[in-house]
Amino acid sequence: MFDYPVILTPDDGAVLVTFPDVPEAITQGEDEEEALMYAVEALEVGLSFYVDDRKKLPTPSQPQPGQKTVRPSALECAKLGVYQAMMEQGIRKAELARRLNWHVPQVDRLFDLRHASKFDQLQKAAAVLGKKLVLNVE
Repeated sequence: MFDYPVILTPDDGAVLVTFPDVPEAITQGEDEEEALMYAVEALEVGLSFYVDDRKKLPTPSQPQPGQKTVRPSALECAKLGVYQAMMEQGIRKAELARRLNWHVPQVDRLFDLRHASKFDQLQKAAAVLGKKLVLNVE
């Protein structure tokens, strides 16, 4: 759902990582493996700008054959999925807080990609939006 294609470019002995769909996410590593490891955090930071600015999340484009993709961690994917559902339904944070019987700062923390929210909180938020969280181990 949140698998974003990456462009890996050699850059003076390092590997530069950019995301065509999330231009705010840029990082690098000494080699491809390290660059892809750092790419997860860069993607999460880049997507957090959209959440902070209350903007629609960019849709991941289809990767080219052989092109690598990166996705946020499972917790961040859950947060982004609930955020996306809220945006699609035109619901504001204050309304979500009212439906959950929470204070608005609790909802703010729920969508803070740097905050370690609990899955049960995300499940409750998804439920009041008519959604459910599904976690797969592959």
